[in-house]
Amino acid sequence: MTSCLKLEVQTEDQTPHKWCISLAEDEFKRLLSHGNPVVHKVFGEGSLFSPLLFGKFFDPSDAFPLWDFESDSLLSNLRNSGKSSVDWFQTDQAYVLKAELPGVGKTNNVQIHVEKGKIVEIFGQLKLLQRESQKKDWRSCNWWEYGYVRRLELPEDADWRRIEAYLSVDVVLEIRIPRNLLHSDTSASGVGKNSE
Repeated sequence: MTSCLKLEVQTEDQTPHKWCISLAEDEFKRLLSHGNPVVHKVFGEGSLFSPLLFGKFFDPSDAFPLWDFESDSLLSNLRNSGKSSVDWFQTDQAYVLKAELPGVGKTNNVQIHVEKGKIVEIFGQLKLLQRESQKKDWRSCNWWEYGYVRRLELPEDADWRRIEAYLSVDVVLEIRIPRNLLHSDTSASGVGKNSE
């Protein structure tokens, strides 16, 4: 069995302007054209952080409703070509995301944050910032030059306070988001719904 390190999931953030600059498709193409192998691994085809993961360009700093889709259908083209390193599914107890993080490196580079109980962010830095890091947060400028992000909308019945994240030695991230069983029971029984 592969050993894992439990990552801290942060729930409070004092950076209101993070991810305020969107990654545009032309900027993404320019980023890949530089030929940096680390950038290609982190943002390349099939990566969790690739803007092309879901079949067409989608800025990873915009929240995506991942669990509204089946991974088999959304990633079928990548899986058929053997390029997908991402999977997600749901059980009666939890929502689960698993993803290889090639090029990301050591565990201290990966951070998990829950924004206002509605969005889970997975992010980290590719390289150390030098003088610019002292002036402002890298997440509020052209973040793709310094790091990576994937923002995912949490389902309504997600118990965001109990999210757990693990990173294995072979750099596979697993995020487990428990389902709020009280919410599920209420929805299933019709309690709280408008009656006609």
